[in-house]
Amino acid sequence: MRLSENTACSIVKSGSPGSSKKKVLACVIHQACIGTGLFLLPTLPAIAQSSGDELSRGQVQEEVIVIGDQSEFRRDNSSVTKFTEPLRDTPQSITTLTSEFLDQRGVTTLEDALRTVPGITLGAGEFAWQGNNPNLRGFSSRNDMFLDGIRDFGSYARDPFNLERVEVLQGPSSMVFGRGSTGGVINQSNKKPLREEDLTAANVNIGTNSTLRGTVDISRPITSLGEDAAFRVNMMGHKSDIAGRDGGGAKRFGIAPSLAMGLGSATRLTLSYMKQVADDTPDYGLPWFGTVPADVPRENYYGFDDDYVDTNADIFTVELDHQLNDIIDLNSQFRYAHYTRDNRITEPLIDAGTPAGTSPADITIDRYIFFGDSTETMLFGQVGATFLFNTGDIGHALVTGVEIGKETSAPTFGFAIGVPGTNLLNPNQGAGFSATRLETRVEADTTAKSLAFYALDTIKFGDTIQLVTGVRWDKFSTDYDADRFAGTPTRFTGAGADTSESIEQTDKVVSYRAALVYKPVEYGTVYFGWGTSFNPSGETLSFVTSGRGLGTGNVTLSPEKNRSFEFGTKWELLDESLAVNGSIFRIEKTNARVPDPDNPGFNKLEGKQRVDGVSFNITGHPSEDLEVWAGYTYLDGKVVNSGFPKVDTPHHSLSTWVSYRLTPVLQFGGGARYLSKRLVTSGATPKSIDGYWALDAMGSYQLNDSVLLKLNVSNLTDKYYFSQIHPWHIVPGPGITATFAANFLF
Repeated sequence: MRLSENTACSIVKSGSPGSSKKKVLACVIHQACIGTGLFLLPTLPAIAQSSGDELSRGQVQEEVIVIGDQSEFRRDNSSVTKFTEPLRDTPQSITTLTSEFLDQRGVTTLEDALRTVPGITLGAGEFAWQGNNPNLRGFSSRNDMFLDGIRDFGSYARDPFNLERVEVLQGPSSMVFGRGSTGGVINQSNKKPLREEDLTAANVNIGTNSTLRGTVDISRPITSLGEDAAFRVNMMGHKSDIAGRDGGGAKRFGIAPSLAMGLGSATRLTLSYMKQVADDTPDYGLPWFGTVPADVPRENYYGFDDDYVDTNADIFTVELDHQLNDIIDLNSQFRYAHYTRDNRITEPLIDAGTPAGTSPADITIDRYIFFGDSTETMLFGQVGATFLFNTGDIGHALVTGVEIGKETSAPTFGFAIGVPGTNLLNPNQGAGFSATRLETRVEADTTAKSLAFYALDTIKFGDTIQLVTGVRWDKFSTDYDADRFAGTPTRFTGAGADTSESIEQTDKVVSYRAALVYKPVEYGTVYFGWGTSFNPSGETLSFVTSGRGLGTGNVTLSPEKNRSFEFGTKWELLDESLAVNGSIFRIEKTNARVPDPDNPGFNKLEGKQRVDGVSFNITGHPSEDLEVWAGYTYLDGKVVNSGFPKVDTPHHSLSTWVSYRLTPVLQFGGGARYLSKRLVTSGATPKSIDGYWALDAMGSYQLNDSVLLKLNVSNLTDKYYFSQIHPWHIVPGPGITATFAANFLF
């Protein structure tokens, strides 16, 4: 019986499942949790390997493979193959959300997972840009979503049913990931087939706001393909409304089969496919009334019950790795992805001329309707090599590679004309959608091609000093064509003649990374790091920069440039059972896009933005029965040219979670989330929202060896707060939500 590379294991002599080395579990349990909601207490009776090479519960052999002192909330290494050193020695702030941590918190969406990370805020979707829209350290990361190290470009709401972990890598990282990553990168790591182990796990969730969720996780060795072959499949079905809201909801289905051959051998091949289909009802929240959110009950919903955002994601991946010898390890990954989206959404607006003292009962909401569809594709390949060698007494871990890709996007943008409004205080979303007509305004088609070469070397001067140097060259070419159609003037865009436009742009950029690492002791690290990144004008595979005016304000502009400085330290304390990390940092965007007063409707590269901050994280188990996860981030963001604060850069964000095993079968957990005041727009009349606290709790009971019962309650105090912000609308966070889960291991 073998454990995965990501699990810290040790072999101990033990005759008791209550050994102080604790947590006698196979890796099949350790990796099976995320998305399925599966969480098994660390005191589950041992799963040992019998003489017949079969797994049996409740038996303890003299020699047992166990998970040693590794915390359920920690991983020692990054899933990003370009990082060769343990996380403790990687000179960058990296927050890891393990499967066990997410399951304890009852997470069923990637958005919920990101809410737990200090330094991340969530923006509301707009027009064609739905899906996940996080901001990281004050900068948009909507285009910085990755899946197993390859960009996950599609605009869909991601479900973690097939994820083993989520890693948030903070700070500019174009040297590692290519374009984007001003504030950092969010990398999702998929589950993989398990060698030699049978796994059958299932989960059923029911809860408030009509929640019904089911998942299945099955892994089997495939002996007909060899001793080292295995197959795994994860499946998910989910339906829920939004707690505390009279509209909006999610319906989605997912399936993710994967086949691996050569597990544990020098040559490993993995084929995987993930499909996620969603039929969601979008929630664009409440309107602004002047500079504050409209003072109405949280449940008020201003869309129509038949509004929709239908998405479909198909992702095919091939991974081929070969360890040539003890010095050279070759790895490659190829992916084809196909995403579609069809949507009609309603944004509520109050006419700007409405007097400030007007009673809500006397205000009519304008329903601003966006509709459209889109198809995106991506064909991408990575080929890399890792070299471990010495030059004299100096050690090297050199990672080199090439990346090549082609991405396409073909969206349609349109507006509805003649849509009846509704009352601010008493909206009538059930009346059914109607409009005088639907007008398509833009049909666009973009093809982007990318080519990159990179090298990253970790140079070791003995056991105490490391120097990290990296360089990457990117070529990013965009070919954009669009047809525009005249239409009835609206509040945001006027009528005009039918026109066409064609834009071609190629950017060639070099990105850098450097860091000095000092290790005073084996379990402690102090580092200073520097890195750069860039944001090309066609980064989003579109030159349309406004969902209302449909303008192309960034055409012909060179990429924005970013740089980061970070001084930090990472320690493993209490016999390496507790990880404590801290850093101070500065991120600068040196040539931000700002409006060009000499060319209305277009931008120029003369702005400067800066975010200074401090972050602190603690993760691990300070005692046998206690698990801790806590983080805090302070941000001070400024637009240097104007002197205004930077929007969506809250000064304080805090997240904590503590779980305690009261008895061998009973466990409790709880935590708090805090986000301070957020600036939504700046200028002479800024919009902002107050900060908030939200409390969450969990209790679980191990019924028997195969069944775990768990209850999660989020937003215990039913706090009315705003979670997602946008200059034109604002979305409340969910109210109190309770979910009961039954987790099965067969």
